[in-house]
Amino acid sequence: MRPLKIMSMLSGLVLAAGALLTAPPAAADGATGPTPPAEFTSDWHDPVTAAPPVTTPGTRSCEVTLAAARFRDFTPYRGTYTPPKECGTRWNKVVLRLDGQVKGRQYDRLGHLSLGGVEIFRTSTPQPSPDGITWSVEKDVTRYRDTLSRPQPVEMLIGNVVNETYTGVLDVRVTLTFHTAQGRVKPAAGTPDRVIPLTGPTLTTPRNTERLLAEVYATGSGGGCEEYWYLSVPDAAPYSCRAADGPHREVRISVDGRLAGIAAPFPTVWTGGWSNPFLWYVTPGPRAFDVQPVVYDLTPFAALLNDGGEHRVEVSVAGVPAGLPGWSTPTNILLWQDEGSEVVTGALDRHEESRPVNTPVYAAGSPHRLETTADHRLTVAGHLVTSHGRVDTTVTRSVGHSSVHRWGEGENPDALTARWTDRETVTSGRTVTRTDRTYTMDGETTVGTGDRLRTVLTLGDRADTAVLRDGRRLSWSRLDDTYTGDATYTTGVPRDQRHAIGTSTERYRLYGSGGCHDRSVTAVQGTVTQDLRRC
Repeated sequence: MRPLKIMSMLSGLVLAAGALLTAPPAAADGATGPTPPAEFTSDWHDPVTAAPPVTTPGTRSCEVTLAAARFRDFTPYRGTYTPPKECGTRWNKVVLRLDGQVKGRQYDRLGHLSLGGVEIFRTSTPQPSPDGITWSVEKDVTRYRDTLSRPQPVEMLIGNVVNETYTGVLDVRVTLTFHTAQGRVKPAAGTPDRVIPLTGPTLTTPRNTERLLAEVYATGSGGGCEEYWYLSVPDAAPYSCRAADGPHREVRISVDGRLAGIAAPFPTVWTGGWSNPFLWYVTPGPRAFDVQPVVYDLTPFAALLNDGGEHRVEVSVAGVPAGLPGWSTPTNILLWQDEGSEVVTGALDRHEESRPVNTPVYAAGSPHRLETTADHRLTVAGHLVTSHGRVDTTVTRSVGHSSVHRWGEGENPDALTARWTDRETVTSGRTVTRTDRTYTMDGETTVGTGDRLRTVLTLGDRADTAVLRDGRRLSWSRLDDTYTGDATYTTGVPRDQRHAIGTSTERYRLYGSGGCHDRSVTAVQGTVTQDLRRC
């Protein structure tokens, strides 16, 4: 038996983007769905998540088709986008939607869509049934108002391979729906004045920039070991994926060679992940169809960047072995400008970085064991002199990682228990925004009697956010997106002889000052058996 690898079947160097999968439920408000078959058949329920749909204001809307293509290779779709004249430029919400269909046999694939070089959408695909599936993905793209306000070239690619074995052609259509601001429905507030794609190592900003964010669509992908980076081990350990510094990864951004932001990457599991596609046929893992960018507040560096010259802004992933491919980090710079000033001045006042800690400790045995702890903290502070007074901004961010990886001979069994934290506090004038993110993974894959492969896995995506002014809470939210799955099938046999069984459940809870969403979806052998709403 080949060594067991907890991995996805993604292949090809293709990009992707943040999104939200939606699909109609099979049973409403907790009603019991159809009785599932004894094992997976040649067809199953279309992909569905428990995440909320994008809310819209109910005003007049206009729809524009961005792309319509059948992806069978690595040829990108190219077209031209023109904003809809009938909906003007006063938009309350802009929603991107992908509708796709595929049948036959195909791996999970990654895709990206960009406008004028600005990546606005990154996603992965489900794996199809022989009879075929359809799926849809939605994303709020209102923050790209600057890019959407004028004609732009469009490029989209979902890299694919179609041959005698892998027959699935990815047939997709992507639209934008513009919801207008009318009456009491106001135009979207707080969107950036400029969005600039970071297409090279240098950046020149408008000299009156008063707020500056960077968003990085960082994903480990492409079919190699960095696709499941969280399982890599130091060179001395007997495992198929090695990295000198072990599994710790950290997404960093620098300005003129000085560290400007740190973040923990999200441990995305694609729809062939952990050697078991039967976990994901109906319910994908968190963010698999919603590849959200890492966001950094670079406002403390705005005064330095406002000198009118070119500055080096670079993104890197710490922990990746030198020369090893597999990470994509397309980056957009979001800028807000001071209309009352031609030049906004100021300074970077403080830059404090802790010594990065990363300690992978390997112990040989049965099972082998790798225990990893990591920690890093960064504080940057600066001030700007704007037309509305002096504004001081301080950004403090700390990332942490603790994991235990256990594996047997031949990497059977193969198990991981891991936790990543990413805590951030941004103080801007009198306003403080605190965000605590926690990502968890706890699972094991084994191959037993009769080459029966079983995977049991729990994934967690959690975030607590609070906004305070003068010590009083203005708003708050709490996200808890938890996936659990247990699937078994026979390996090394044709598809119709796998005798696969599997149960998956996703519960997505989001509540706070903006309202409440609490939904859980359970699928058994590809049949949605429960769709429960608690709010």
